[in-house]
Amino acid sequence: MVTTAAQDLPLAVFLMGPTASGKTDLAIELTERLPCELISVDSAMVYRSMDIGTAKPSAEELARAPHRLIDICDPAEVYSAADFCRDAQAAMADITARGRIPVLVGGTMMYFKALLNGMADLPAADPALRAELEARARQQGLTSLHEELAAIDPVAAQAIHPNNRQRLLRALEVVILTGKPISAAWQSQSGAGVQASNGVDFPYLTQWQADAGSSLPYTVLQLALMPDDRSVLHRRIEQRFRDMLARGLCDEVKRLWQRGDLNADLPSVRCVGYRQVWGMLAGEYDFDTMVQKGIAATRQLAKRQLTWLRKWENVHHLTSGDPGNLAAVLELIGQYRKAQGNIENV
Repeated sequence: MVTTAAQDLPLAVFLMGPTASGKTDLAIELTERLPCELISVDSAMVYRSMDIGTAKPSAEELARAPHRLIDICDPAEVYSAADFCRDAQAAMADITARGRIPVLVGGTMMYFKALLNGMADLPAADPALRAELEARARQQGLTSLHEELAAIDPVAAQAIHPNNRQRLLRALEVVILTGKPISAAWQSQSGAGVQASNGVDFPYLTQWQADAGSSLPYTVLQLALMPDDRSVLHRRIEQRFRDMLARGLCDEVKRLWQRGDLNADLPSVRCVGYRQVWGMLAGEYDFDTMVQKGIAATRQLAKRQLTWLRKWENVHHLTSGDPGNLAAVLELIGQYRKAQGNIENV
């Protein structure tokens, strides 16, 4: 295995966490204390004209700390994990070339994983096949397709929730296009821990090697904002969704609906909150039902994010809302930069 001392690689910070955990606030605070620049890791914030329901940083927040990879796609476009890896690595290279630290902040755990592990050598999406699978999903239901996947790729089926439409259809698409299970590609990806050549251990730093399929030449400090009380997170989620409605979420989705070129199967429309309002506009249920569905879907999203993070390796957990989080992160970054021999701006 090719190995490189931790201090020979530039530092990158991953700030992960479930929705409504306070990631944006902490990330902005970091930019005001260290030479950092922010990169959004959010599969919904990439879309233009989708501001309220994605909880994009406000104009004031973006003025304080600009975020890259926000508002880069039209809602009619499909933005993949491979697209994100390409764009994020270009942004990281630009930031480090100017002697600054890239801080990647968000809750799309699939994007973080793809960036860390590298993208498997998988075929590009096939529009005709995907349309066929979408039609089958509508006619037969996702459970039926999940059972089909379980028969041909049980490892992938175990890892993919039956309701995770996008991952489920992608797994079936790969099998049909290549004749090989997508889980085989997953198993070819791995990571390695890191230790500085001076013997200093960094338990929350991970170096991903080129021979593990990654082209990410960084030492990554991985941080996760985790709630210490799930009920508090649930209350924050409900309040935030109701605040979104008060700020005009239904009108925002209605404008998308009225475009005429979008449909319920697009990733943009399937974003949490948008999918539920879209269903109301389609006459599937009333306003009160939409509210309950939106809150429940957001809670399910947070649950999936927390499940990812509990299994995540080499991650430093921070308690959401803890006033000492900024000091803790500054200390971790300071330890790394001192070992690196760069004590400026610590």
